[in-house]
Amino acid sequence: MPRPLLEVIALTAQDAVAAQQGGADRLELVTGMDQDGLTPGPRTVAAVRAATTLPVRVMLRASAGFGAGGTDGVVRLCAAARELRAAGAREFVLGFLDPAGRVDVAAVRTVVEALDGAPWTFHRALDHSADRAAARRALQGLPGLDTVLTAGASGGVADGLPVLRGEAAGPPGPRLMAGGGLRHTQLPVLRAAGVDAFHIGSAARTGGSWSAPVTATAVRSWRRALDDVPVAG
Repeated sequence: MPRPLLEVIALTAQDAVAAQQGGADRLELVTGMDQDGLTPGPRTVAAVRAATTLPVRVMLRASAGFGAGGTDGVVRLCAAARELRAAGAREFVLGFLDPAGRVDVAAVRTVVEALDGAPWTFHRALDHSADRAAARRALQGLPGLDTVLTAGASGGVADGLPVLRGEAAGPPGPRLMAGGGLRHTQLPVLRAAGVDAFHIGSAARTGGSWSAPVTATAVRSWRRALDDVPVAG
């Protein structure tokens, strides 16, 4: 059975190297964690791509919140996607809601067209949608979408654990990746439910602080915890 995927948030090339040394399988590259993660610059993308052999999913998000910023915002996001692809980005992370809390399908589709077929993750905008079931239905069939990052609830995995368990056992769809305040103690329950992808951010850093770099030791503790969880056959 393949080992579960471990994705780590990186802000710099230094973070990327430490994450790979610790056993991460993939990176989510962002900037501006004071605003919950924004689009990094092309130079950062190029530096991270040069520093690691791990797959790198690059965030497309221009401001705090989950709106795309209207027509002008979508145009800028598309331009950013093309610029980042030129800098070496091959995978992406995005997700937009309209003012009513529904998935902004038009904005998502327009930005996805600029990805030119690249695989992408719909991020935790899902957890902040007005109607989760409707949001999940809206995601069906979007080109390139292969992963949904979710805590199951806006408050984090501690609140959303029953939802994650239910969705993991539900109909096939994009890969469910659990993240958002994830704790070691939650891993056995999630693995038993069939979740096989996990996402960590501040937990990969000394003291859980975004001002501290990713450490290989912290990432390795998650790698070992995931690999040590028994999965019923």
